[in-house]
Amino acid sequence: MTTTDAAVSRRRTNEIKLHTAEDFAGMRAAGKVAAECLDMLIPHVVPGALTDDLDKLVFEFTLDNGALPACLFYRGYGKTTCISPNHIVCHGIPGERVLREGDIVNIDVTMVVDGWYGDSSRMFGVGEVSPRAKRLVDVTYEALERGIAAVKPGGHTGDIGAAIQAYVESMRCSVVRDFCGHGLGRDFHTAPNILHFGQAGTGERLRPGMFFTIEPMVNLGKYPVKLLADGWTAVTRDKSLSAQCEHSIGVTETGCEVFTLSPAGLFKPPILST
Repeated sequence: MTTTDAAVSRRRTNEIKLHTAEDFAGMRAAGKVAAECLDMLIPHVVPGALTDDLDKLVFEFTLDNGALPACLFYRGYGKTTCISPNHIVCHGIPGERVLREGDIVNIDVTMVVDGWYGDSSRMFGVGEVSPRAKRLVDVTYEALERGIAAVKPGGHTGDIGAAIQAYVESMRCSVVRDFCGHGLGRDFHTAPNILHFGQAGTGERLRPGMFFTIEPMVNLGKYPVKLLADGWTAVTRDKSLSAQCEHSIGVTETGCEVFTLSPAGLFKPPILST
């Protein structure tokens, strides 16, 4: 979600919805399907894989599990997933691109289950991945964990961004500014906006029942990005590698619940864990 879209979404909704225990159950079901879908893809993300074939696998999995693909036809988008290799920051459109040995690739899926949106993305390594690419992925995953750890009732959305930015920059990487996490539930994009940079103690106050995504995008080089002519694909301006990972979460009385945990413990695929 771009920061501009987030501002428009915030104006439309006016206030942040607080959800019930029953709503948490709905989000668990949607998040589980999204996580299981990404688990399913692991053996298929290999050298020679066509990104359009991976998209078709996700479409079939979604329907087979009684869900609907949220991205398909969203604002005219024509695919089920976003697949973003290497210097593509986000919203890469599946097509004729073939994955090659050494690529790192983000795959982003969103499923609608009984009206609830489960949104998650993770990084995949294609064959043997370079140490610098693995390091970037490691930094991105740790940044997500630090952002999640900052979610506490009574805190602020700015605490999340501050925790992510401080860590990422300490590791000599940069946090993308042009895109942010977003509220979700029975809507795909709603308030609050979750920036992945900023100052602690600023932004919306965190309250039990809030649902949103945290999805830091981290560049090995500088943070500026540019949008390609297709109107969707965002790439790093300096052509440096980029990585992203995303969870959907709900704020609880004591912290938060992650809805999109991998049932198989594979949120970080094994090829990138060695």
